[in-house]
Amino acid sequence: MRFRRSTAGAAVLIGLLAGCASTDPKTTLDLSAALPEQVPTGTVIRIGDPAVQADLQASGLDKELTDAGVRVEWANISGGPQSIQAFRGNKLDCSAVADIPSLFAAWTGTPTKIVFQAVTVDPLKYPTYELGVAPGQHVASLADLRGKKIAYSAGQAQGALVLRVLQKAGLTQKDVQLVDMTSTGDTYMTALGGKAVDVAPLGIQQVGVYKTKYAGSSTVPTGIRDDASTLYCLTKSVQDAAKAAALKTYVGVRTKALLWQNEHPQEYAVAYLEGNQGLSATAAQAYLKVQGKVGIPASWDAAQARLQATADLLSAEQDHKKLDVSTLADRRFESVEAAAAGSQLVTGDAS
Repeated sequence: MRFRRSTAGAAVLIGLLAGCASTDPKTTLDLSAALPEQVPTGTVIRIGDPAVQADLQASGLDKELTDAGVRVEWANISGGPQSIQAFRGNKLDCSAVADIPSLFAAWTGTPTKIVFQAVTVDPLKYPTYELGVAPGQHVASLADLRGKKIAYSAGQAQGALVLRVLQKAGLTQKDVQLVDMTSTGDTYMTALGGKAVDVAPLGIQQVGVYKTKYAGSSTVPTGIRDDASTLYCLTKSVQDAAKAAALKTYVGVRTKALLWQNEHPQEYAVAYLEGNQGLSATAAQAYLKVQGKVGIPASWDAAQARLQATADLLSAEQDHKKLDVSTLADRRFESVEAAAAGSQLVTGDAS
């Protein structure tokens, strides 16, 4: 893991970490209490949110955090496996992920809370994933998945997507061969190209590269909504009154940053796609064409209902305990992002 540190000093961080573990009622915030308005001087929040970090810096919105007394220690981390590992090592407060990591954090004994929900406007037109098909394999529809070797990572969004695809196709795990394989970087694309697997979920930004690099390859749309986007945090961080106040500010400014991204795609491409992800200018422009706009939902109800359905599916298919996902969301922050979005709120769940 590579961390990008802000100007927060080690002494300040150590003091704050000690405060996180404190049981002092003056610093411990009940999860039903109103979020504090004032950010105490020197408060640091450690966040893995690379895309929004780039947005904030490119737009100048990071000044709103500074003006409010919020000091962010940025971590170049995103995704479930990295963030849960960092949570367990007490090196991170919050991370940007899809919805699956919050489930696995709960199932593996790492208490977290979702403090932000976003959706994609017109999500089926702008999917996050397509199914990559290895060169020489014939998969023209979901029904053709029967008997195929499919890359599968149980604790990631890609793994849940595979199970949902099988469910939609009327297939079970017994009808295919699931190949355990964590999706990091180009792992799945390489596995497809080398024919280690027949099918694997590919991020939409990888699809063009994959088809160009491997002759005879193809992709198939899933037809499944896969746009879940959250910020989740350690529960103990949300219970820290100082960090909770800082997170309230961060959620509001994060909302503005994502809406800025919608209106400034070229600046976003340079700051994040090229600057952080290392894409060429040509690849960044290609990605912009397949990336939908971010929507800030007026209500979290629909996102929570989809998460519950996913949790129920994973409980059945992966032998996890039944989970009430309402315990994973801190809906005090729902009104914070709604207020920041104002008239740009999405209703009807963006579908």
